Amino acid sequence: MKSIRMGCGSASWGDMLDPAIELVEKGNIQYLGFDHLAELTMSILQRMKNKNPKRGYIPDLIPWMRSLLPKAKEKGIKMLTNAGGANPEQASRDVLELAKELSISKLKIAVVTGDDVFPRLDEFRKLGIKFKNLDTGEEDIERISDKIVAAHVYVGSESLVEGLEKGAELVITGRVSDNAVYVAPMIHEFGWSMEDWEKMGIAVTAGHIIECSAGCAGGMSNFWKDIKEPWRVAFPIAEVYEDGRAIITKAEGSGRMVNEWTVKEHLVYEVHDPEKYIMPDAIADFSKIRVKEIGKDRVEVTGIGGKKHPDKLKLTIGYKDGWIGESEISVCWPDAYEKAKFCEEFLRGRFKAHNLAIDEVRFDYIGINSIHGPLSKMPQNLEDINEVRIRVAAKTRTREDANQVRREVTHLWTHGPVGTTAVISPPPPREVIGLWPTLIPRELVPTKVQIMEV
Repeated sequence: MKSIRMGCGSASWGDMLDPAIELVEKGNIQYLGFDHLAELTMSILQRMKNKNPKRGYIPDLIPWMRSLLPKAKEKGIKMLTNAGGANPEQASRDVLELAKELSISKLKIAVVTGDDVFPRLDEFRKLGIKFKNLDTGEEDIERISDKIVAAHVYVGSESLVEGLEKGAELVITGRVSDNAVYVAPMIHEFGWSMEDWEKMGIAVTAGHIIECSAGCAGGMSNFWKDIKEPWRVAFPIAEVYEDGRAIITKAEGSGRMVNEWTVKEHLVYEVHDPEKYIMPDAIADFSKIRVKEIGKDRVEVTGIGGKKHPDKLKLTIGYKDGWIGESEISVCWPDAYEKAKFCEEFLRGRFKAHNLAIDEVRFDYIGINSIHGPLSKMPQNLEDINEVRIRVAAKTRTREDANQVRREVTHLWTHGPVGTTAVISPPPPREVIGLWPTLIPRELVPTKVQIMEV
């Protein structure tokens, strides 16, 4: 029975490179997928592109392709990546230039576009689309219409499949769904119909399990105590069969582990309703899944269900939403906790005295409550705490006010309690990009593929 092996090469912008190289060298894979994007990433990349039309894609792409492309080309491994971000065309042009530099000939790249709908928002509004905010319930984007910097739709695998069918060895996309880079190879290799919802559910689920690199291979795991060499990270492989059976594994001899529970840990990651894991390609049903270890670092996943894809696609609109000013400083024993409270009172008073337009402010006592906030269990003997790191972050309406927030923290060095020390060099104020999640009819967002070649 026909099968394919797909490796995961990345879970995010800035992920490790060496486990991806290990997959290419000894993973016996035919495909390598990369996810580099997150909710905010597209707005950041769009602003980069606005400043320089040759930017706007994930900067990691070129050094990663420098390391991976020669060996992948030699072994016939096809790669799919959403590192194109807000500028997949330029990303592809730059990879082609890199290929020429590396003397790689006859490289064929499929460029997938259509997810960027920022230029079309007015057109959609004239059609009566309101873009209701899925988080707040606001019915229309009128409040933010003059602050929008980016608008990208989570699209599916259709054009990725087309690119593979046209002979592409590398597919570069914008904001496709995280698992689309794995769904496409299965459809292409097995000839699955994109309207066979059970098979599409299988494809979505297999992609979901491996899409966060080490996530199902001992990364972000409750089994961290069992990891003997934590510095050795392994990225996973999905071995998928034409009948829909999937086996999750990793390269032989690589680090970490793949077992029943590491797979289950990632199966429920970012899932709200296990019967309705909604993706552009299908709605996967995890409710009857069976996860079984069938060998060392080999886990079989069966019983996956699928339902018709949604009529609407997720659209994330990024907009300017103020500024953040932040800084940190430490206080030490004795009375470290009381000193930290003194510092907070000092800063709140200074912010008020300067009439800063602060919409939100957060104080963290690092080492005490910075992770769980008000749910934190306070230490019984507060007087025995050796040190506290105080962090303040304030969301302001102007850059000037954000800058003043960080400046006030530096004053604690000389005007705080004795033992106040180790103020950091405060990071510069940063502009806040707010996210407006909404839905759009899928028929309004056609994607297209363009083939580029050396």
